[in-house]
Amino acid sequence: MNENLPIQVAIVEDEDEIRQTLALIIDGTNGFSCKHTFSDCESALKILPEAFVNVVLMDINLPGMSGIEGVKQLKPVLPEVDFMMLTINKEDEVIFDAISAGASGYLVKDTPPADLLRAITEVTQGGAPMSTYIARRVVQSFHRTAASPLTERETEILRLLCDGLNYKTIAGQLFISANTVRVHIKNIYEKLHVSSRAQAVSTAINKKLI
Repeated sequence: MNENLPIQVAIVEDEDEIRQTLALIIDGTNGFSCKHTFSDCESALKILPEAFVNVVLMDINLPGMSGIEGVKQLKPVLPEVDFMMLTINKEDEVIFDAISAGASGYLVKDTPPADLLRAITEVTQGGAPMSTYIARRVVQSFHRTAASPLTERETEILRLLCDGLNYKTIAGQLFISANTVRVHIKNIYEKLHVSSRAQAVSTAINKKLI
């Protein structure tokens, strides 16, 4: 990228106030330009392949097509463009789905403007900027998945079991049914080759699965 030219940024965000505020901040800062904003991925898919942009800030929870699916479709068409997720979503599975789809960075929406602008610059220089919380989750998940047979949800439920919570409380905390919790715990027991809560907790601690 020519260092004398401003970084061309596009925004895909369905909340009008957030989209407009981001555009004003970016376009009003020396070295940056924002000429393309979209409220949904469908509109971005029609325009971006013919536009000149360096970075796309992409929300995840959008009306119609999700931001992750949008990146998945746009990245092969625009391989030189960096896609950076800007979202409130902090779930491990969503983070990894976004990265797998082709995202080069992942920031939460409460990122201060100065940090956001630094992240945009960083991503154009080959970096992979992430909010501190997101980076920590990525590292923790990598450590777990390197040795754990459990899914992210199973690991979450196992951690709550270790905290002494019962099925009903776990269900309420995770916004799932008690029956779903039972199914997950059955799978946890099978994968860990245990037959009781006490054995599952002991195995989790000894094998550092949580």
